[in-house]
Formats: sequence, structure tokens, C-alpha cells
Amino acid sequence: MAKRKIVEINEELCDGCGQCVLSCAEGAIEIIDGKAKLVKDSYCDGLGACLGECPQGALLIIERDADEFDPEAVEHYLHEKEQREKAAQASMPCGCPSSHIQMFDTACKQADRPVAQQSTESALTHWPVQIRLVPAKAPFLKRAHLLVAADCTPVAYACFHRDFVEGRVVLLGCPKFDNPGEYVDKFADIFKTADIQSVTVLDMEVPCCSALPAILKKAMEASGRTVPMEEVTVSVRGEILKREQSAA
Repeated sequence: MAKRKIVEINEELCDGCGQCVLSCAEGAIEIIDGKAKLVKDSYCDGLGACLGECPQGALLIIERDADEFDPEAVEHYLHEKEQREKAAQASMPCGCPSSHIQMFDTACKQADRPVAQQSTESALTHWPVQIRLVPAKAPFLKRAHLLVAADCTPVAYACFHRDFVEGRVVLLGCPKFDNPGEYVDKFADIFKTADIQSVTVLDMEVPCCSALPAILKKAMEASGRTVPMEEVTVSVRGEILKREQSAA
């Protein structure tokens, strides 16, 4: 143990958005119980690549007594983490109805409905919808226009189906409660294999949602593909606050 530079996380300022997790190549930071935490001193190189990604300014580089940075331990840790994530994904289908792939035919369902009732019909064309449950090679992803929506948006935005679901393949998730690194890997695989045509990111005004566009950009970088992307931000009262075209 020696005195050296290392990251310090102010948990009072941290909102658990996960952007620092994405920027730490060593995997030294994880979201645990809704807060960013340093997994182990020896995994942090002290260079501070994560600092600029924190919208709340919750990260600092300080000098304190800490175990030396251990690149070999980092490599072993990242390998084990990757194996655990692969095993978890492989075990998900296991007969659970929430993971069974389904595709729905919605054509002409509204043709005989009165105009006043047509907006109540579901526009969903597939199942599952949770990011973690959708395999990268799911048939409904092929050449799809993706809607990547934060879990809270269907509740906050009253016309979710009418304005966003129709014509798009929906993937729902929460970067605060799920693993942002897993999201990056999942979307990188999707971009590599599915020939995605466009991405609409529907997020909330709350800080933890701000990681979604960053996750998708990193996934595009990892896949070597650039896909047109629009970010739409919804207020907690269900109003659209921002629509912004974004380049990867």
C-alpha cells in the first residue's frame, strides 16, 4: 500500500446515472444500490477518465493510501465479469414467458374501430421488450427502427403508443438499476448484426436517464456502425422538453 492518486466518489452528489461506469475501461466503478462505488482500489489507475462524464461533479481524484494499481488483476476481473454476464444472459430464457420471442400482426386491427377508439389499440409488434431479455439476433430487430425507451416513459407520456411505438421496435430499460456495461455490449451486438435503420431514444428529464444516449453512442463506436439517432426527453409531467438529433 502506498500514497497515490485514486478516484473518490461523493455519494451525496451521485445520482447513479452510470456514465462514469461507461468511461472506466478498467471496470473499477459499478452502480451498487443506486450509487456509483469503487469496486477495489487496485482496479483504479487514478488517471481520472471518469471525471468528465459525471454530470453531478460527484467524482474527484485525491491522494490517499491505497493498494497499487494492478493491471493483471484488472484483466482477470474483467474476464470473470464478462463470463458472468454471458452466463446470466444464457440462463435467461429458461422457460420464463417474459423471454419467449413473439411477433404480433397489428395490420388492420383498427380498421373497424370508431376514430375515437383507435388510439387505444396497442402498437406493439413483438415480445419481449426489456433490453436484457431481447437477443441480439431476434428476428424483429432486422433492419428495424429502434425505440430505446426508459422504463418510466410509457407511464409519464400519455400517447406513448400513438406517437412513438408505431413503426418501431421497442426496447425498454433503466440505466440506473441495470448494468450500463451490459447495455453497451447488447446494443453493440445488435448494431453489428441487425442492420438497424434508426434509433429514437426516449428518456426522462431526471439525471439517471442521461446515460441512455451515451450508452448507445458507445455501442455504435464498439460496433463500428453509425446509425441516425434522435433523443426525445420527457418531463415527469409528461411533456416533451427536447427533441435533438444526435451523431454517434
